Amino acid sequence: MSDSFDREKVVECMFDPTTASILAALEDGEKECSFLAEQEAISESEVLDRLAYLIEHEFITHKTDDGKCRISANTNKLTSIVEDSENFDGTISGLEKMDSYLN
Repeated sequence: MSDSFDREKVVECMFDPTTASILAALEDGEKECSFLAEQEAISESEVLDRLAYLIEHEFITHKTDDGKCRISANTNKLTSIVEDSENFDGTISGLEKMDSYLN
């Protein structure tokens, strides 16, 4: 798969409050889609929809075993987006925006 992706869109996906919560749950390893859906009170298909762009560009992987969808994060690739100096200002802006929603 091509490594060309819209960095701003990736950052936007990562800092959406629901997606950020899903990503946080993936920090300690692979999770079942049903667990993530239950945790966020959304459907499994919505979990996949919210992660679609990240899945498409291999920031997130998903597989189906025994009829169960499992999702895991490519933490190195996700971290590289946040640490990239070109995106640092955008990341800070995204955090400030998310903070304003929470307050």
